[in-house]
Amino acid sequence: MAKFLSREDILRAHAHTKSAAAAARFLHADYYLYRQFAKLYLTEDGKTSLFEAHKNQCGKGIKKLLSNKGEEAPLKDIISGVARIESFSPEKIKQRLVFEGYLKEECSRCGFHDSRVFDDKIPLILTFIDKNKKNYSLNNLEFLCYNCSFLYSVSPISEQQVKNMENYVEKDPKSYPDFEVDEFMKEHLQSLNLWSEKAANDGNQYISRNFQGNIR
Repeated sequence: MAKFLSREDILRAHAHTKSAAAAARFLHADYYLYRQFAKLYLTEDGKTSLFEAHKNQCGKGIKKLLSNKGEEAPLKDIISGVARIESFSPEKIKQRLVFEGYLKEECSRCGFHDSRVFDDKIPLILTFIDKNKKNYSLNNLEFLCYNCSFLYSVSPISEQQVKNMENYVEKDPKSYPDFEVDEFMKEHLQSLNLWSEKAANDGNQYISRNFQGNIR
């Protein structure tokens, strides 16, 4: 069933945004769906559609972000749908959500929060509940550990990776390279009665990983 946008919905979005595209994001609606409904409703004077009244193709009053200085949109604008996806770095959102206290750094399903010893990173995946990776509404985001991600959402590894691991076949031993025997190894083999000068003189100065018996 298509999403219905009332006149009140659109006016509320206009009060928090500065363009039609931002209004659609604020409502978590497809832009063309927003446009369809916004054109149905008129402004108070009854002469202009709400869509035309909120168009802002020049970007007037909209702060330009992600410039050379690396400035990003405030997190509150991102999770409210006001900020364009081009105005922030999605790969940094996970860290920002934790540092700014919006999400607790643990799995929302099982509570897992153990960190890796050498860098204190916690293996969590930021997941979009409605599967829409452009919907950064706070109630659409959750952290899942790798196990819960596999069970309830999207596997953290691809099916091809699983197939490669499950169908792993060890290389043919005959393909392994031989190794040259140095003096230290030579002495060690002699102590084990696995080496003789006669074998070396016959050209067996290399020992194979496939070797099963004594070199005489």
